Amino acid sequence: MTQNETGTRKIRVLDPATVNQIAAGEVVERPASIVKELVENAIDAGARTVRIDMTSVQGGISAIRVTDDGCGMLPADAELAFAPHATSKITVIDDLFKIHTLGFRGEALASIAAVAKVTLVTKPRGSATAAGTRLVVIGGAKKEKGETGTPEGTSVLVEELFFNTPARKKFQKNLNTELARIHGILEGLCLAYPQVSFRFYHNNREQLATDRTTRPLDTIARIFGNDCARELIPVSSDLPFMHIAGFVSRPALSRKDRDRILVAINDRYISSPSVTGAIREGYGTLLPRDRFPVAFLSLAIDTRLVDVNVHPTKREVRLSKEKEITEAVREAVHSALRKSDLIPEVAVPRPQNRELEGAGIASARTPPGVAEPAVPYGAGTRGLPAAATPAPGTDVSPALTEPTHTGTVSTDHRLRQTELASGVPPVTVAVPAMEVIGQVGGIYILAAAADGELIIIDQHAAHERIFYEQVSRSMAARHSQELLVPAIIHRPPKDAAILRELAPVLAQEGVVIEEFGSGSFLVRAVPAVMGKIEGPEQIDDLVSDLLNSDLDRPVSDRERIARIIACRSAIKAGTVCTHEQCQRIVNQLRATKTPFTCPHGRPTMIRFSRAKLDEMFKRT
Repeated sequence: MTQNETGTRKIRVLDPATVNQIAAGEVVERPASIVKELVENAIDAGARTVRIDMTSVQGGISAIRVTDDGCGMLPADAELAFAPHATSKITVIDDLFKIHTLGFRGEALASIAAVAKVTLVTKPRGSATAAGTRLVVIGGAKKEKGETGTPEGTSVLVEELFFNTPARKKFQKNLNTELARIHGILEGLCLAYPQVSFRFYHNNREQLATDRTTRPLDTIARIFGNDCARELIPVSSDLPFMHIAGFVSRPALSRKDRDRILVAINDRYISSPSVTGAIREGYGTLLPRDRFPVAFLSLAIDTRLVDVNVHPTKREVRLSKEKEITEAVREAVHSALRKSDLIPEVAVPRPQNRELEGAGIASARTPPGVAEPAVPYGAGTRGLPAAATPAPGTDVSPALTEPTHTGTVSTDHRLRQTELASGVPPVTVAVPAMEVIGQVGGIYILAAAADGELIIIDQHAAHERIFYEQVSRSMAARHSQELLVPAIIHRPPKDAAILRELAPVLAQEGVVIEEFGSGSFLVRAVPAVMGKIEGPEQIDDLVSDLLNSDLDRPVSDRERIARIIACRSAIKAGTVCTHEQCQRIVNQLRATKTPFTCPHGRPTMIRFSRAKLDEMFKRT
């Protein structure tokens, strides 16, 4: 029906301004979307150098400018570029199946101009005239057009973003989150196009810089550091419909998340869980179940097998031979690892030098050094140093007949960190006294209560709760410990930008971090409750968690830091504990204020009543 009962039409055609703003909502979600679209246009224009300048005022992004030395535009093309669906990339629908450019829909400039003030200055490469074209478009309407002096190429300035859509402006995330998203986009573009030089500045401070190169490994080292590049091995495979090239890390270099698995299909960095999963599967048993590799892979696939027109931001693609493609990726990664030397090396301190050591960086590995011997595994020596091990045949007290090794020594250290003063009665009367029966799989502690209840305790969740309450008290008192040797960590530009912003907040909570050269930081102090720091990896993992957890900050900075430190410092699942250590965990848990869950809300224990056990075994 086209009319209601009164005869008034209910369906109408929206006005062009509304249509443009709706369309813009699909393409321009946030400031990072603007950077992505404009930089991709610059690359498609054949730019050799791309510069991104961003300014922020009072925690909000006020302007974004992208300047390139690409082919530039004639005056007529510059004006037409702001029309919806005006593009130089395709002409007919069949062209969608042979896309070789990043853009092709002709939506970017029109969408950006619909929700912002845009000033475009451009001049064609090889132009015989001195002047270029200047256009100003506000809210989709052309306001100014004229000539101006400008170098060859194009510059696009975006200001007053979302001035006419206040609801969307209000829902923008904080500056740190937006910076992280921009860095994430630029990192992918830098790796996909190493032949282009990129520069990114925030309030005139350089955030990211790459040089033009024919070697992708140079760009990887520039963004993620030489230490990362040294641990990469090349991957290459040819199939009739696809070529695979790139790098994956040796198992010694792994992460707790997938953030460093970057995949490009036909020079477009995309999100593909199936391809990411195939890379992880290529490692088989070389990595623990909860660890992920570092990988930078580029897949050149027959364009007829790739549909890039399935998502407004072109972040996702559809593959018509997904099973064959993922299997090829898995096999290529597996083959590269099988042919490589995967023996981890002992870390040897070396000068902080950002220059690559020659062309063969992937094989330029520092000779191993000599490490201190670990405490040997042995029976009947619990708690004794190696020098005090009894001679063969010496009678050993039954209390010392439990096996020990470096793991139990480390567990003892962690338990001492959370040991409560002796003689303090438990404050949680709801948790009964328990006698430990044993441990299952290095994960669960079995205990019996006086009334016959069986209680199963998740040892990591329990110790995390214990540590969390200790951390919260320590941080409230601002107790920190200075490291005897500051830990040096290197972060890629995305993390470095966030870390600079967070440094003052972290310092207030006991984590003292100072910038130390481009992308490098010195960690000088950590909260005292962390106790002895076992190595720079522990610091690096802590900083990774701080940067990648809850960027939008649903909780306070102090609360977030306390949770992360507690999780990092607690005894891990899979740690074999002695009977005495299990009992200490139980006793410490009973003395906490909130013993029933870890800081993230997971249960620390479950109980089976005697009646329930009898019912399960049909004794009732």
